[in-house]
Amino acid sequence: MGFAAVARVTEQRWIACQVADKIDFGLEPGDELDLKSTICDEIRENGKLVVIDHVAAEPAWRTHHTPALYGFESYVSIPILLADGSFFGTLCAIDPAPRALSSAEMVATLRAFAEQVATILSVRIDSGTTAAPGSANRAAPPAVPARDQATP
Repeated sequence: MGFAAVARVTEQRWIACQVADKIDFGLEPGDELDLKSTICDEIRENGKLVVIDHVAAEPAWRTHHTPALYGFESYVSIPILLADGSFFGTLCAIDPAPRALSSAEMVATLRAFAEQVATILSVRIDSGTTAAPGSANRAAPPAVPARDQATP
């Protein structure tokens, strides 16, 4: 896939937390998309993953506003559910070319990646190194070691 992201998705915002961009999609961590322009918003509402191998070949998706707006032919998005069961966002990926994503093996692998992300986020939220969902939606600033706080 040419672009992949871990996205924080709330009722109001879609925020890129981490990205891998091989197609110059143009998003960096911290960037936002209009929530209603995303399929991730639909996933937030219904909790179900979405896998599209070839937008143009799938009647349910070929006229959907999101693929038309962003110009992708393949798409996958898996909900990220934290240890407490709350919805954090999605692990999502797009590509301008069709891709074989819907096999049981591929879906299982992608779900496992989303679960790994959820585990890491849950640990960080519990330890206070990442903001909890519903808070400022941003990572907490890194702690400054005591030796760095002393004045020279």
